[in-house]
Amino acid sequence: MLVSLLLVAILSIPAVAQKKPVTLEALAAQRPTPPLSPVWAPDGRRFVYTEEGKLWLYDIPSRNKRELVALAALSAAAVKTEEPSTYPWENRGVRDQNIQWLPGGRELLIRAGGDLFLFRLAAGGWVQLTTTPQDERDPKVSPDGRRVSFRRHHDLWVLDIASRRETRLTHDGSESLRNAELDWVYPEELALGTAHWWSPDSTRIAYLQFDVSRQPLYPQVDLLPLPPRYEPQRYPKAGEPNAEVRLGVVAASGGPTRWLDLGDANDKLLARFYWLPDSAGVLVQKLNRTQNRQELILADSAGGKARVLLEESDPYWINVRDNFRWLKGGKEFLWWSERDGCGHLYRYTTDGRAITQLTRGDWEVTEVAGVDEKNGYVYYVSTQASPLERQLYRVSLEGGPPQRITSREGTHAVSMSPGAEYFVDTYSSLSTPPSTVLCSSDGREIATLRPADTKILTEYEILPVEIVPVKASDGAILYARLIRPAGFDPARKYPAVVVIYGGPHAQAVRNAWYGLSFDQVLAHRGFVVWQLDNRGSAGRGHLWEAAIYRNLGVRELEDQKEGLRHLFSLGFVDTKRIGIHGWSYGGYMTLYCLLNAPELFRAGVAGAPVTDWRNYDTIYTERYMGLPSENPEGYRRSSPVHKAEALRAELLLIHNLEDDNVLVQNTIQMAAALQRAGKHFAMMLYPAKGHGAQNRRHLNSLMLEFFERTLK
Repeated sequence: MLVSLLLVAILSIPAVAQKKPVTLEALAAQRPTPPLSPVWAPDGRRFVYTEEGKLWLYDIPSRNKRELVALAALSAAAVKTEEPSTYPWENRGVRDQNIQWLPGGRELLIRAGGDLFLFRLAAGGWVQLTTTPQDERDPKVSPDGRRVSFRRHHDLWVLDIASRRETRLTHDGSESLRNAELDWVYPEELALGTAHWWSPDSTRIAYLQFDVSRQPLYPQVDLLPLPPRYEPQRYPKAGEPNAEVRLGVVAASGGPTRWLDLGDANDKLLARFYWLPDSAGVLVQKLNRTQNRQELILADSAGGKARVLLEESDPYWINVRDNFRWLKGGKEFLWWSERDGCGHLYRYTTDGRAITQLTRGDWEVTEVAGVDEKNGYVYYVSTQASPLERQLYRVSLEGGPPQRITSREGTHAVSMSPGAEYFVDTYSSLSTPPSTVLCSSDGREIATLRPADTKILTEYEILPVEIVPVKASDGAILYARLIRPAGFDPARKYPAVVVIYGGPHAQAVRNAWYGLSFDQVLAHRGFVVWQLDNRGSAGRGHLWEAAIYRNLGVRELEDQKEGLRHLFSLGFVDTKRIGIHGWSYGGYMTLYCLLNAPELFRAGVAGAPVTDWRNYDTIYTERYMGLPSENPEGYRRSSPVHKAEALRAELLLIHNLEDDNVLVQNTIQMAAALQRAGKHFAMMLYPAKGHGAQNRRHLNSLMLEFFERTLK
């Protein structure tokens, strides 16, 4: 009887649901939630955000949110009739501010479906401001809230909100002469997302004019329609002419443009622009072509002579960041510089005199989150706690020791309110999916805006991601991430797949959530997954990044070798079954590793690779490699095309036919070199525009089949 009772008790215990492995089908089925991106009201006590196609308002004092409008209703009213442009690359990189507050905090400007709408919070209704067949791009509300500027085709316009009257401010725009419109390379490589700015007094607009007539046309072709459609792209390759750029100021009511004297503009880059708070002038950050010298120029908006406030040079290159802030009503400013090897904050007067260095140490400020002048603080995100993390700190405007604000280990993405009273914090770690909370400026959590989605952890077997420190032979510490295969047995020998990017301005190994990914699929199919951030990657300071200067590929490969030696020392990897894959710079590094260390790899997948740096754009390539005429041997040495005969591994090349970033010409040239060398390889071309993988399901299936065939 006791046995029977025990059996009944056991059978009555609910069965624990077994977690599912991460599969290609699971990847295809997931619908990631976009991050909550608040648009703060002028008073800093409310913000709006979009979620599931709707616009919501969150009120901090009441902790309440309410739905404002379904954005689809606005888009439905904005039916565009104009034929698509022959130049689909014109608006790449433009950061349209699709939702903006008017200064009174009672109305919103919304761009939807290419038209502009005014939404009134109190009434809960909207008014359509534009009803044109053309898109209104890059809209901006004037500081006084009376007008909206925008670009239509290649010219700058202003609309009076009350009367709906439009004024065309420029009249000579064309495909080759672009007013208030960027070319392709400026937003891509200088992260400049707009080309016009209102004066604080709302009377004038400063704008850039791009003359791209000397930039070569790359012959992009859409091969899907009948007949094929010619879609040429202005794309300056290393050593070729950049756009000629000048800065002008025009009255918001119309009239002639006054072009500002910025000194020698021949082969210079105009990277950042800041109106003085009194509207008397514009600060301009100007760099030389190879970006190792910069000037901060104060240009009189009335046409007076410009003067240089600040000059900096660097033995390698100068990185541009958006960390400038005005202080004391325009008498001082906050400046970010890597002059001591890491990015730190400085205070300057507007006559160019350095006041103090606010932060210092062997870590870097990655972002200025906000300034609270009333209480005398600057809030910033940095790597001070660890290069693997991003934490929020504050420091006194007078200097002194920083105070850490965020407390949980991991990665914090912060959006701070005007005046720095509150911030929205999206946080994750290796073991914790992202959650979003509202905090006061001292770090105290006020409300949970979006809890962590833990369903993925209960439904799927997410294999642990380990951070592995690797001590290089010169003593430097490199960081890698490791995923062991499902059902891991340390006595077995497993095939391994190396994931690689390796280039500047990117950091792959972080204490952050990786979630459902192709890496998890590989690990569930019996592969060890390994990724290492070599020197040249971001997050470790400028000197760490500059190790690749004028010699791309060499230092990166040596560090990757150090990582593999450490991985092999762990004892559970089959050294004869190593694969590697990457995209973009990672595609380049995949080829570079296969051809310069052929003894290490059995197989590789190179997605959208640069194969000859003379094929890549001016601003990026010349920053790291110099001009081709000045560094011909460096360009040749770094190019995989010239090492095609060294291929021993199985190789899969992948590229989009209309990749606007890494041109498909790179892969075609690599294929031709491999064919001349008598090497067999596989290649997949996707009929897609743009640089990223668009048919991710097909791509993942292709790569998984390739590695299972070549490494097992």
